[in-house]
Amino acid sequence: MPGGPLQSVAMMEERAGPQELRRLLAAVVAVGSDLDLEVILRRIVDAAVELVQASYGALGVLNPERTNLSAFVTVGLDPDTEAAIGPRPKGHGILGLLIVDPRPIRLPDLGAHPDSFGFPPNHPPMTSFLGVPIFVGGLAYGNLYLTDKAGGGPFTDIDEELAVALAVAAGTAIEKARLHARVRELDLIADRDRIARDLHDTVIQRLFATGLALQGAARLAGPLPEVADRIQQAVDELDLVVRQVRSSIFELHAAETSSHGVRRQLLALGDELTGALGYAPTFQFEGPIDAAVDEVVGGHLLAVVGEALANVARHASSPVARVHVQVADGLLTATVEDEGVGLGPRRPGGHGIENLEHRAHDLGGHAAVEARAAGGTRVRWSVPVA
Repeated sequence: MPGGPLQSVAMMEERAGPQELRRLLAAVVAVGSDLDLEVILRRIVDAAVELVQASYGALGVLNPERTNLSAFVTVGLDPDTEAAIGPRPKGHGILGLLIVDPRPIRLPDLGAHPDSFGFPPNHPPMTSFLGVPIFVGGLAYGNLYLTDKAGGGPFTDIDEELAVALAVAAGTAIEKARLHARVRELDLIADRDRIARDLHDTVIQRLFATGLALQGAARLAGPLPEVADRIQQAVDELDLVVRQVRSSIFELHAAETSSHGVRRQLLALGDELTGALGYAPTFQFEGPIDAAVDEVVGGHLLAVVGEALANVARHASSPVARVHVQVADGLLTATVEDEGVGLGPRRPGGHGIENLEHRAHDLGGHAAVEARAAGGTRVRWSVPVA
């Protein structure tokens, strides 16, 4: 339908009565009064059910390929009934007709249509049907599905026109919400840039200055070796903090281009393995991990760390597991350490270690498994990165 929501309402004046127009205006106001997409989708279905006096309503959101439904928002079904029905529909049968050909559909009896699949167990019976597509930015976004007209009759021509008019307003509201979300995302990116600049220009410089001052104090403490050692330990700690801050700066920049970077995937992997380990493994990152590690290398890295942590869980009886991932001088290095029973009689090539070595060699790198001097095992895996 051409024009915006207000034009859609104006075009209905000649066809609909005062009561229908009031309901349409109320529906248009309701769907456009929020900027949260989830809230808007729910309000669209609520407004559509009220507008055409339907017993049930749903909004199916299309997947990016526009081949089936990726989300399904319903009104009229209680939680127990929804749970009993099972998985949400993906867009087959009658629901799929609007996906293939996004034009309004009005049926007096769902079950009589040749494309009807029937209903799954525990689904309430439904008879009359009205389906209307929703477009956002000229592209199909999803479909409104409305069933069982109040009073038992079929949906009318006016109902269809009201639903189409509401769909225009819904498309505008969805587009506005998506633009708002994008603006917020850009604001977050700007905040990340500002924080990264502050960290680099202020925090790191002050840490450097403090480290230099401590090194000078260490030289003055020459006759007191214990004092000099403690000062040197403080300098080493500052160096570690500087590396961690630099890593944070890299990750802030990488977050602009990837919301699912390798660093986040590794942390998620650690969460998954917490149950098997009996505790959460610790992670330390240095360098531009997300920026330097592409999808292929990242996949190998996740598999390597996962295998190494799984070995700790299965064989090490260790109270801790530490993961250190670093990108420096064109090399990605992942180190997994434990404080368990050590290698013992196990073959170095056992327990998946051969897989780690193969993955490293395939990427032009190398892998090693060794006993730690303080007890436990260290797995080190290194490959070149751009």
